[in-house]
Amino acid sequence: MHLAGVLQCMLVLVPLVIFVTLVIQKYNQPFKADWRRALSGQQPSESQAPVKRSGPCITKECPSDQISFYMHSGAANVVPGKICVHNTLVLGSTLNNAGVGINIVVVDGKTGKVTDTNHFDMYSGEVKPLISFLNAIEAGSIVLIASFDEPATKLDNEAKRLITELGSSSIGSLGFRDSWLFVGAKGAAKKSLFEKHTKNDKQKNIYDGWPELIYLTGCIPK
Repeated sequence: MHLAGVLQCMLVLVPLVIFVTLVIQKYNQPFKADWRRALSGQQPSESQAPVKRSGPCITKECPSDQISFYMHSGAANVVPGKICVHNTLVLGSTLNNAGVGINIVVVDGKTGKVTDTNHFDMYSGEVKPLISFLNAIEAGSIVLIASFDEPATKLDNEAKRLITELGSSSIGSLGFRDSWLFVGAKGAAKKSLFEKHTKNDKQKNIYDGWPELIYLTGCIPK
């Protein structure tokens, strides 16, 4: 009877031990990765970074020496693009300062304060006002750009060159009704890490004649 009782206990305990071991191995891996990241001083990935909602804005929790931002492109020709800086809406339909084409917010790279906003119609408008605006931006400024409806028809080589110098990698291939978001800097020495570009593709478009609305959020060092 004693031997039978021991065998019964083993039949229950052995599968339990195996199960617990597998669970620990599975869930211990993310912990080990986070621990190694903490020891190496690496920042958490975008999905792990804390975010908060402030009215119409959803932005990351950024250190005091960085500028937080949130932005989305326009949706078809119905919903304009939106740009938030430091959890504050600075460009959007409710402020009546967003429009068809290319929407731009300029931020002082030292203080994080918004210094200018504007939008340029790249379908029925002219490109010269956009070029003049880009040339007037002071060195060291952060530049945030969101497309709405149609951002590319009137763009010429000069406008594309100026935006490339801000750090854009996609402006050269920006096409009719593409969705595009970009954050760069005047005088940038390298390509920006903050850029999204979705091509207008009839086979993949979410809206009739336009690609999906896209989002971008992050922290910019001052």
